[in-house]
Amino acid sequence: MTASPLLVRAGSETEVAPGVFVFPDRRVNLVPNVGVVLGDDAALVVDTGMGSANGDVVLAEARRLAGSRRLLLTITHFHPEHGYGASRFVEAARIVYNARQAAELAESGEEFVELFRTFGPEVAAALEGVELAQPHDTYTGTTELDLGGRTVTLREEGGAHTAGDQVVLVGDAGVLFAGDLVENRFFSIVFGDVADGPAWIETLGRLEQIGATIVVPGHGEVGGPELIAAFRGYLVDVRDSVAERVGRGEDVEQIAAELQPEVRERYADWDNPEWIDFAIRNFYRYLAAG
Repeated sequence: MTASPLLVRAGSETEVAPGVFVFPDRRVNLVPNVGVVLGDDAALVVDTGMGSANGDVVLAEARRLAGSRRLLLTITHFHPEHGYGASRFVEAARIVYNARQAAELAESGEEFVELFRTFGPEVAAALEGVELAQPHDTYTGTTELDLGGRTVTLREEGGAHTAGDQVVLVGDAGVLFAGDLVENRFFSIVFGDVADGPAWIETLGRLEQIGATIVVPGHGEVGGPELIAAFRGYLVDVRDSVAERVGRGEDVEQIAAELQPEVRERYADWDNPEWIDFAIRNFYRYLAAG
């Protein structure tokens, strides 16, 4: 039987910095970049992929890399493709989320299971029997995890993509796990009432100030700080293009119809163009309200 393309691929890890591994998404929709960060005493897993099968793969791979080290798990945000394999870690690891992410998961997690099931039979199969895992520990603002000889910082950056957005900084290695706050040549999912395009631009400005030399996006290839700049540039481009048309008195339907193909042409090598319309409408909502 052929393995589902939605599975994180075992044995595919790249060591992007000493003791920092990334299992790449292979530019497959609904597969995230998954991280494993090793210290002397513990290993931190960043994201699990979607569903129990992914949770099993990531847990096994984390144990392989970690050896006898104890395991911790954190999730960049509550969306299914990033964290709905976490139930497989409940007995095996200490799970840490920020408080807003935990609340968002409790309030909207089941709703997103049902939403994602509508994306097709393969996604529905991946989510079959999924259990949502609440954390053992939560924090507000920032927290530091001592892995033994290495400290990893978890930092809330909520209110852009989701209410509970989080970044993970491996300071001694200059590595930033940005989750879906940064994508590499994927159009952003500016979805629902929570996503906030203007706040997202501000958040990316803060991430640029961190000074990370290696940036792991939620989706797409690992790169450097240029990934943050490029993604921020895209959002600024959409914002300014919408603002110009709002200033001319155009309504949202006219703006979306005219602007979507223009943006697609400007970013011809980016994937998932169906999300351009959502970004346009999100910025319109804020700009039209003044």
